[in-house]
Amino acid sequence: MPEVIGYIYNNTILDTQTVREHNLDTTYLEPIYFDDTEKAHEIIRHTCAHLLAEAIKTLYPEAKFFVGPVVNEGFYYDFKVDSKISVEDLPKIENKMKEIAKKGEKLTKIHLTKEEAQARFCNDELKQAVMSKITDDTVSIYQQGSFEDLCRGPHLPHLKLLQAFKLTKIAGAYLGGNENNEVLTRIYGIAFAQKENLKDYLYKLEEAKKRDHRKIGMEMELFTFDEDIGAGLPIWLPKGARLRRKLEDLLTRALIVNEYEPVKGPEILKSDVWKISGHYSNYKENMYFTTIDDIEYGIKPMNCIGHIKVYQSNIRSYRELPLRFYEYGIVHRHEKSGVLHGLLRVREFTQDDAHIFCRLDQIEDEVNKILNFTHKIMKAFDFPYSMELSTRPEQSIGEDDIWENATQALINALKSNNISFDIDEGGGAFYGPKIDIKITDAIGRKWQCGTIQIDMNLPERFGLHYIDENNEHKQPVMIHRAILGSFERFIAILTEHFGGEFPFFIAPTQIVIIPIEEKHISLAHELQRNLREIGIYTEINTKNESLNKKIRIAEKQKVPIIAIIGNKELENRSVAVRDRRKKTDSKESLQYDISIQDFLKEVSILNREVIF
Repeated sequence: MPEVIGYIYNNTILDTQTVREHNLDTTYLEPIYFDDTEKAHEIIRHTCAHLLAEAIKTLYPEAKFFVGPVVNEGFYYDFKVDSKISVEDLPKIENKMKEIAKKGEKLTKIHLTKEEAQARFCNDELKQAVMSKITDDTVSIYQQGSFEDLCRGPHLPHLKLLQAFKLTKIAGAYLGGNENNEVLTRIYGIAFAQKENLKDYLYKLEEAKKRDHRKIGMEMELFTFDEDIGAGLPIWLPKGARLRRKLEDLLTRALIVNEYEPVKGPEILKSDVWKISGHYSNYKENMYFTTIDDIEYGIKPMNCIGHIKVYQSNIRSYRELPLRFYEYGIVHRHEKSGVLHGLLRVREFTQDDAHIFCRLDQIEDEVNKILNFTHKIMKAFDFPYSMELSTRPEQSIGEDDIWENATQALINALKSNNISFDIDEGGGAFYGPKIDIKITDAIGRKWQCGTIQIDMNLPERFGLHYIDENNEHKQPVMIHRAILGSFERFIAILTEHFGGEFPFFIAPTQIVIIPIEEKHISLAHELQRNLREIGIYTEINTKNESLNKKIRIAEKQKVPIIAIIGNKELENRSVAVRDRRKKTDSKESLQYDISIQDFLKEVSILNREVIF
């Protein structure tokens, strides 16, 4: 049986020391064992952060430490040191951590008044910065060997348990996340209970590097960034734009079936509407503004206001509802340069955005349709996915019964579709409950993409209404709905999920035709025209290179199908096909001959393999 390293008390993780100091009866507490569960990771990785700090303090005695929290992918510590530390120093620091862990130092928790702690760390400006944000009269410190730090815990009872950890990267970080402050050194790491799980994680890390969408996107000529234009502003090259268009076409077919109407709002709107919506007071720092004729305008960070104005363009009856509007809307958000990351975090992106205006009693049915829509999209890309329901937060608006009805409608829809879901208590938006859609990629990483949000706030702020059956004004409910989230982010995830080996129906170049000699080019162009007429993106390689090199180039570009035309094919009006999607025992692409007529039928079916 693994060692008990903590307990759950009132939904809070407590380590064994804290449980003892409060004399809690463990009979009624949920134990946390030293194994690879999420709650155990909280304790393991927090302790490993302190082990990292002790190793740094041993190697660099002048080091001063800020904070060392647990994050989604492990832990980090921010610190200041006179010496220059680079990625080449990580193995040395890691070896020192292993050396210290073997000694099995115990962690001891002590309590001080805030004044005592300030005196204890009087020569440490980073600790003073930490304490300036603490409002409690007392603080706790965890000690291990020669190292101690301000910390609430939780921690392991001793360091000997730490046998499976790895330092992953080094970066710079502004003190407290404020770009006006000095830059500290930040080292990231990961830790597990078992070495096998660490080994699996490191394999996935290496696999993630190979699948990095920035690297594959450049190799496949999908997109680029240009400093002359600006950071976080992707430029879509022809092949990437084809991929986007394929995604749009796929979604549009589904939207037509589900009775959504296309709309389009302006890119810039007067600041007055952003003040009404609440964005001006709550989201202003993430927006861009300009002045025209002495009037301030805001560049839209989201599409909802335009869709509200579409709703307000006419008097609405209860008989019209629900109204479903969609837009592939370009939005801009003022992201800090430090968080920009390829297509995953950009300053300009396009949302697959939709807003549904409906009655309260229609919410469940509309959410059912969205969930069905989501299932088909995720199935098309073979994405496993999960759902998380977020409920009313403490700071919120609206009547209790409306919140209860809206939340219950979401629960009913999830249950009626046999969808299991997690609950994030209090994690909803201030204006309504929501469902977040989280997908899992080929190497097990989870990404949040789509969302379904119930909004009672904006309809009230903008005075939206419809005429009910009694000829009275009633306020509609607004449902914000996105399946992909944004095309940019979803394409980044798709690229890494498939490693660039996109399914045929959305591949940026679906077929490359290779004529072996000049006399074969005419038939190649005829075939290309036929393929393009049925909506298949096709290129012809007529460069003066060997056949083998042309094939290698196409395979490096991860083109699903290569169609070769030589003398035999010219005579028989056929093609020699190399299909990357069908591998032989030798892992080579499957090659076969087929008439052009049958080839067109075959690839036409492939191109329509996702049907709604």
